[in-house]
Amino acid sequence: MPYCSRCGSEVDARDVYCAHCGARQPVNPAPQPRPSAEFEKITPRTASILCYVPGLGWLASILVLASQRFRQNRPARFHAFQGLYLFVAWLIEEWVLHPILSSIPGIHMHGILQATLLVMSIFMMVKASHGEMYSLPIFGELAERSLAEE
Repeated sequence: MPYCSRCGSEVDARDVYCAHCGARQPVNPAPQPRPSAEFEKITPRTASILCYVPGLGWLASILVLASQRFRQNRPARFHAFQGLYLFVAWLIEEWVLHPILSSIPGIHMHGILQATLLVMSIFMMVKASHGEMYSLPIFGELAERSLAEE
């Protein structure tokens, strides 16, 4: 419980005046964090790494591409585009290739394709953590084109 700034009597934190001496109490409103304050703490390197997290990287990619903060950061935007294209490859594998290939007896490509995409994601997370703009075949070319079109 706070105390009066003049007489030292106990006052409620919401009191504007002291009930004992009548002195006006200082008002110290708690600073309200801005909604994007946490996102502003993320470094471009961290944002680039997050773009490759399997299953959730597309969210980070969209935030990086939509953020004014990363508008002029070419490496972060490259990783965001490449991460999005890698996520699209996951979707194509899961929704298109898996149903088609699983209907063909004797072909078990689902696990191999998913493992390949997982290894590519981990590989790119490592490359991004080292600050490298490594271009994956096909995905990197698409990312470069997307950057050029902006």
